[in-house]
Amino acid sequence: MEVNGIAHIYITVDKFELCAPFYRRLLPFLGLKFAVRDGPDDLYFIGGRTGFGVARCAAEYRGSGFAQGRPGLHHVCFRARSREDVDAVHELVRELGARIIRAPEVGVWAPGYYSVLFEDPDGVRLEVNYIPGKGLLDRNVESA
Repeated sequence: MEVNGIAHIYITVDKFELCAPFYRRLLPFLGLKFAVRDGPDDLYFIGGRTGFGVARCAAEYRGSGFAQGRPGLHHVCFRARSREDVDAVHELVRELGARIIRAPEVGVWAPGYYSVLFEDPDGVRLEVNYIPGKGLLDRNVESA
């Protein structure tokens, strides 16, 4: 079997009231334009062969905040179709007041890797990258 990508990612956040408006702007900008759910405790958007959801965390975890080094999610990376798309996302998240961890730059992870790294209002790290061609898939993945 070979998977056909990732169907969806769902994250939980403490500050849902701040995160929901952030994701309501970001996700459609990334092409996830169809809101399957958009309620008081969760939202779920689909598009671009991707689903992304955000839910309010359980009451017992409120106030604990996101910690990237804790077991669980490290960060989420969306793949862009061009460097210009990465730059456009950078402008949007700056407008939204996101904490920019790394402005758009070329990285060492693959030839031509270009990305922006930022945090949502709850501190969840998000990245948008562009890799020309097939990126690392140009390598022989059987030997990797």
